[in-house]
Amino acid sequence: MTIRTLLRMGDPRLLQPAEPVDAFGTVELAALVVDLFDTMAAHGGVGLAAPQIGVGLQMVIFGFERSERYPDAPPVPQTVLLNPVITPLGELVEEGWEGCLSVPGLRGMVPRHSRIRYQGADSQGQTIDRIAEGFHARVVQHECDHLAGVLYPMRVRDFSRFGYTEVLFPDLDKA
Repeated sequence: MTIRTLLRMGDPRLLQPAEPVDAFGTVELAALVVDLFDTMAAHGGVGLAAPQIGVGLQMVIFGFERSERYPDAPPVPQTVLLNPVITPLGELVEEGWEGCLSVPGLRGMVPRHSRIRYQGADSQGQTIDRIAEGFHARVVQHECDHLAGVLYPMRVRDFSRFGYTEVLFPDLDKA
């Protein structure tokens, strides 16, 4: 198990656009996938982008059965997604609370498309093409934002709904 150091908001590497993955099925890519899942699990996350551990590739992972950070969220399938493309399906945008392992201890209300199509490849280069809605769609959009150098506080519209997790949600066990 390899738990990588998470970059935190303020690190300029989090603001850099990631490069496309061009070599699939490699030993190095497989090791990176394991490191990402180990790191995400160790920090109780629901998703993680390669740039968050200092790797500037268009690669995100996400998925969980149950989340202590988001106890009311339905399960999201465990996924490795490379070179993603997101297409909003419809005009509906919903606001929801988000946190981020690179922005520890804070939560904010963030608008996201409620229904999306996401396409890309898995680590073997096999095509992924899915429709997602609700929390699943939110997680995918949040993680893919990292690939463009965007952190969720940049999307917060109302800073009266942005603050420390322990203050906003005192009953949550973990931030």
